[in-house]
Amino acid sequence: MDIIERLDQWRAQYAEWERKNDPAMNGDITEDYPLVRNRYAPFTPARRALPMLNLGLISSAGAYIDGTDPFNAFAPAGAVEFREIPIEVEPEDLRFAARGFNPTAVHSDSNAQVPLTRLFEFEANGIIGQVNEVFWSFPGFITDAATFAEQKVPGLVERLHRYQVQAALLIPASKLCHQSVALAARAIEQSGIPTMTLAVVKEVVESVRAPRAAFYDGALGNVAGKPNWPEHQRRVLDEALRLIEPMDQAGLRKLVVELETKVEQARGER
Repeated sequence: MDIIERLDQWRAQYAEWERKNDPAMNGDITEDYPLVRNRYAPFTPARRALPMLNLGLISSAGAYIDGTDPFNAFAPAGAVEFREIPIEVEPEDLRFAARGFNPTAVHSDSNAQVPLTRLFEFEANGIIGQVNEVFWSFPGFITDAATFAEQKVPGLVERLHRYQVQAALLIPASKLCHQSVALAARAIEQSGIPTMTLAVVKEVVESVRAPRAAFYDGALGNVAGKPNWPEHQRRVLDEALRLIEPMDQAGLRKLVVELETKVEQARGER
């Protein structure tokens, strides 16, 4: 199964869009940007229960370690580059090459996009088996989806297998990030690793046909939960991760976290 179906057709549409627009734009994609539209989704059933899985985290928020070279997120078609970052990194040592989303939330609380603290809690509580020893980071504002899918995603898939990752959680940051992570999820799933894509822009992951996606009415730039609100982050992540095992076919699920949050706010609990 192709990561981008009807690839030649998409390339022609992208070339036409590129002719009319500046790929180095600062902000969101224009309405005429040709989102990838797939008809089918690959699917790999979970072969182990969640408490036995080595979970890999993939973030498209452009996180990098302070003191290292930042991503060139404003390259014309986006920075088509992945980095492996040890999970022992201190949250205050993370910096973000933000494009397409407001970085205020991650500057306040990196767990809003790179939820390592929450995943460590899940590991300690036996919700997941373990967090893989590195996570993968890239800036997901990539307009040239074909180059990304063909030249960079295969290397990411190879590294996941090298680390014996048994399930992957993918978290976008911007609207266009939703396309990038959904494409990566398709390749990862096709290689035999089940995935979960967390989303707040339903129509994009639906268009790309991410294998498994969980969406809620959240905000770009804090897709993993509201900053400095650990309970909200736990609720979002727990509900999404627990869908990996029971799902027996590709699909999109709506989280109930939004309803629960509104109830809390109505009670004055937040």
